Amino acid sequence: MSKTAWKRAGVSATAIAMVVGAAGCGTESGAQERTVTQALTASYKKTEKARTVEVAHEITFKNGPKGDNGTAKISGVQGWDPTLMDLTMTGGGELFGAGSGGPEKIRMKWVDKALYMDMGAEAAKDMDGKRWMKMDLGAVAEMSGEKGDKELQKQLTGGLDSMNQDPAQQMALLLESPNVKRVGEKKIDGVRAQHYRGSLTVEEMLKAGKTLDLLDGKERKELLDGMKASGVKTYDTELWINEDDLPVRIEVSMKMSDGDMDMVSTYSGYGVEVKVEAPPAGQTVDMMEMFMDLGKAMEESAPADEPAAEGEPATGADETPIGDELEKALKDLEELGVDVEGDPSLQKELKELEQAEKDLKKAEAELKELEGSTATG
Repeated sequence: MSKTAWKRAGVSATAIAMVVGAAGCGTESGAQERTVTQALTASYKKTEKARTVEVAHEITFKNGPKGDNGTAKISGVQGWDPTLMDLTMTGGGELFGAGSGGPEKIRMKWVDKALYMDMGAEAAKDMDGKRWMKMDLGAVAEMSGEKGDKELQKQLTGGLDSMNQDPAQQMALLLESPNVKRVGEKKIDGVRAQHYRGSLTVEEMLKAGKTLDLLDGKERKELLDGMKASGVKTYDTELWINEDDLPVRIEVSMKMSDGDMDMVSTYSGYGVEVKVEAPPAGQTVDMMEMFMDLGKAMEESAPADEPAAEGEPATGADETPIGDELEKALKDLEELGVDVEGDPSLQKELKELEQAEKDLKKAEAELKELEGSTATG
């Protein structure tokens, strides 16, 4: 996946979690606003208690920086408190960085704070026969926290950590807006539902106050941080709530730093049983382990056992050229979609490693010259 693809995946994950109220026109009376607020608050409470739901999303990307537009369909089940997800995506492989040769369907699981993606049999050929790719967001946060590298964490997660926000949290955020508007009544799949419409900016999100008191401090911080990391600038929302105070349909239009996204979502089966199991370790490639391997390749520029002959690359104890090891590690990361060239921290480490190799070659040349002088002397 490219950096844009990871961000898109994270933005979609954020949007998928949105069972939202909406902010908008601001022309209703105070009494009507209170009625809308009461309705959305009731829906918030019912949604929070449900904890699971069956979902179906149709996501369309437009105005992408490289013309990479298109539509993806995602369906399955998800849960919150604890966060669980088992979704299947069709038609969106290229949008999310799987490439033109990627699988027609990609299954995504979220369990134990980790995201797993089934990249298909073709991708498994380049991953030692393993078809599942794992991103442990807890490990990403720990690594970036230790090194203070927030830019690296942002690139790796692309907002994917925002998936741990449940729909009730998103509704609590939008309830803060003073301009919620009820449009009317409409039947959705034969079910009567109340229709709400509006828009919200990131600035309004960040100014949210009293309504977010429904969330504890950690939940509120995760919610706002996730929205900022996803690159969302504004979004327009259409929301339908049924007679049981549960959202049944949401239409969201988002303006983002990497293009625009429209999503139509339908929800049913609140409270359905959800069981998600992680794929077997033997069938999984861990992205964090890939980064650890790259880090070792960068940090370990061991001196050669013997001085290299002129024109030959320096080698370590295993007789493998250092440059070859680095090139292989970089290739592995690029195949997993890591934007090596676009990451300042990785580029800095690469330059340091290149300088270390130059210093090593210079030292070897001086040693060879010294040995030659000793022999003739």
